[in-house]
Amino acid sequence: MPWFIPWHLSGHVVGSTSLGGAHTADALNALTTTAAVRFVRQETLPPGMPYERFIANTGQVPTRDNLHDFFNGLAWLRYPQTKTQLNRIQASAIAADGVGRVRGLVRDAATVLDENGAVFTAPEVLWHALQARDWTALFITHRDAWRYARLELFGHALLEKLVSPRKSIVAHVLHRPLAMEKLSNEFDADLLPTDVWMARHLTAERLASKPFAPLPVLGVPGWWPANESPAFYDDSLVFRPSRTAPVV
Repeated sequence: MPWFIPWHLSGHVVGSTSLGGAHTADALNALTTTAAVRFVRQETLPPGMPYERFIANTGQVPTRDNLHDFFNGLAWLRYPQTKTQLNRIQASAIAADGVGRVRGLVRDAATVLDENGAVFTAPEVLWHALQARDWTALFITHRDAWRYARLELFGHALLEKLVSPRKSIVAHVLHRPLAMEKLSNEFDADLLPTDVWMARHLTAERLASKPFAPLPVLGVPGWWPANESPAFYDDSLVFRPSRTAPVV
């Protein structure tokens, strides 16, 4: 499927090794010796030790032998700087506030991005339509503008859900602006790698503002055959209108 194309090579290697009998942690470690972290079995995490603090202190990621942690490991391999930055933010918040029943704004937003995030590199016209939840403008009126856009999935829970795709799956997307003067028929190859951009862009302050917009991923042009029909977007249970009341 289109959303898995960037993950195909590493996923195939790790998946094949796991299916051959290796634990997911060992399969991930076998793929590279230059990763930002090493993967260890879940039982390595001491009882009572916060997961994020353990990673920050040891450089080791506790990993279960399941699909969720398979995608988490792939995300660490593909986006090491971003995952390290998110872990740093989480660990700092835990050090400052402890682990309570409520995560707090920063940790909550970092978790949303880590689990369900994506990066939407796109012209402003598409981003403004998405922010307004103007689905007609986003997917129909300005559909041609999508040839200048790219949606990169980051969240490992999001990837796991898309193993069995359904219309209601929504990503929480960050906007990466794409200057109009850089637009061409080919996506701009001079942009910083997404991992570098995200790691520099994400701060505790920015995360606290919850800079995400919800995007039903099967609505992306070219990602799902049914969305070639405008009627696909008429489903208000998925393509929900903005909750902002109109100004009278």
